[in-house]
Amino acid sequence: MYTSSPFKAALLGAVLALTPIAQSVAADTLRVIRKNTESALNVPMNRAVVVESEVPFAELSIANPSIADISSLSDRSIYVLGKTPGTTTLTILDGNGQLITNVDVKVAPDLSEFKERLRQIIPDEKIEVRSANDGIVLSGVVSSTARMQRALELAERYAPERVSNLMSVGGVQQVMLKVRFAEMQRSVSKALKSSVSLGGTVLDGDLGIGSETGTWIDSGNTLGSPVTVSPGTEGGILFGFTSGGLEVGILLEALESKGVVRTLAEPNLTALSGQEAKFLAGGEYPVPVSQENGRISVEFKPFGVELNFIPRVVDKDLINLELEAAVSSLDPDSGIDIGSIRIDGFSRRETSTTVEMRDGESFAIAGLLQDDFRDLNGQVPWLGDIPVLGALFRSAEYQREQSELVIIVTPHLVTPTRGEALALPTDRVRPPSEKDLFLFGRVANDTRPLRGAAGEVAKQDFSGSYGYVMD
Repeated sequence: MYTSSPFKAALLGAVLALTPIAQSVAADTLRVIRKNTESALNVPMNRAVVVESEVPFAELSIANPSIADISSLSDRSIYVLGKTPGTTTLTILDGNGQLITNVDVKVAPDLSEFKERLRQIIPDEKIEVRSANDGIVLSGVVSSTARMQRALELAERYAPERVSNLMSVGGVQQVMLKVRFAEMQRSVSKALKSSVSLGGTVLDGDLGIGSETGTWIDSGNTLGSPVTVSPGTEGGILFGFTSGGLEVGILLEALESKGVVRTLAEPNLTALSGQEAKFLAGGEYPVPVSQENGRISVEFKPFGVELNFIPRVVDKDLINLELEAAVSSLDPDSGIDIGSIRIDGFSRRETSTTVEMRDGESFAIAGLLQDDFRDLNGQVPWLGDIPVLGALFRSAEYQREQSELVIIVTPHLVTPTRGEALALPTDRVRPPSEKDLFLFGRVANDTRPLRGAAGEVAKQDFSGSYGYVMD
């Protein structure tokens, strides 16, 4: 197809002339109205707010009806009801369909009621409450972990699973637990035994008689050799006489012993609130354990003073303590022999409990009073029933053991201090000089006196009388 140049020029001119007209038609078809929105309208959830317009309006529109519901009360009043947390837009139009304004409607949980409930349940706490998106933000400093937990639980009632915790716990949150183990063991043992032995050449040397605790005397033996004192006897008297061919020996044995054992331990341990702390002052005892194929391994069993506890600062100076305390020692008397191996037993006193007390208060969490009594009376049949002389054919033993254990705990809220304020037990002791050691016999020199509990113990004179009096 052939087209002349004048025709091409005319067609191009027509296109250029009609282009502004086409752009003008397209611009008039779509017009974007840009107008700043008013300040945001905050509406509590399940509450209504009435909004007044400065100019009459003819039409209302809400972007998301599930967040807020609207209705017109007049041509200037708007009723807005908050339904669910969120943000939506309210559009207001006039009678000509022109935009008056857009309003951002923010629906949040009812913080006024929540703040009032918070002040009633947890007074004197500086907790700041804010709304963020569709949730609640709590910030500030509270006095204890328990009060912070109460505030969070209350906030969950108003915004389930939409609570942000920015609160911190102030005050002292470190607990030092002072535990005192005091145990007293007392024992009394008494025994009185008598033995009578007869012997000699009477009846052609066939006489030989002994009592229950005595030694038989055969004919021809001397008096002192066969009559011996029983092992463990503290004192004994042996006397005898000879009458013709008759030899008579009388042995009186007496045993009386008293013993007192005093055990005292005062472990102190510090831990952060909610954290576990452990303490062991003692050692570990090797115990052989049989394994497969006849092999024997060794396990170590701890003994001594043990303390495990978890402190929790409940409210200001109120402390909840979950603790386990034990005192154990080796007891060879309760051990067993396995082949050529001797395994000692253990004597163990332990307690596990949970108590609650305030700073500085004490609680006796455990106490044990044990009283063992044993009385044994033995005699030679018939002869022991003879008046007066029957005492020579009887033996009596008396033994009594008492044990008393008390465990007292005292918690303290503590804060760190400067290192210069702390003193070690070794700070007041220095090695002696050669002059002090060889001339005066001093093994250590005190540089300064101790203060506190350690100083009180150092002042005690351990050469005096201690323990209980046994009647």
